[in-house]
Amino acid sequence: MSKLTLNVKILAEGTVVVALTVILKDILPPIYHLPQGGSVSIAGMVPLIWFALRRGVRAGTEAGAVYGLVNMALGGYIVDPVQAILDYPLAFAALGLAGLFRKIPLVGVAVAIFGRFLAHFVSGVWFFGMYAPEGMSPVVYSAIYNGGYLVVELIVSAVIIFILDNRKLLDMYL
Repeated sequence: MSKLTLNVKILAEGTVVVALTVILKDILPPIYHLPQGGSVSIAGMVPLIWFALRRGVRAGTEAGAVYGLVNMALGGYIVDPVQAILDYPLAFAALGLAGLFRKIPLVGVAVAIFGRFLAHFVSGVWFFGMYAPEGMSPVVYSAIYNGGYLVVELIVSAVIIFILDNRKLLDMYL
């Protein structure tokens, strides 16, 4: 297979993955949704993580950033340009970090979700600290707020990736 054919195949696959993520994360109702943003979806991060595990860091981060921009366009909450970058393209591009751990997918899932957490955490401290209860540090508030829903996303994603890996579906159609 020529390099051009492979690149077109990866681009097409990435487009389908972004569309599937939009369906799972943005169109289907979330399991729960938090007041200042963030939600737990029905396996919404799995397509992007799966793609990064199949195609590597570069393809995974590019697809994640594209999804972040689509997610922002579909109704993102923006208070500042830096916050927009942190909470949308950067946070979802971090899911591509799973591609660093193609041989150990569950570590890839954990690193990917942790990368997303870091982007949301920094945004939460800088831009949403005002929502912290009186006497609570914005750092603690952001960690609890973002960690609360991302731990659930981590568990859901890890279980599904574990099943896909055990059934040898991560490498399907390579």
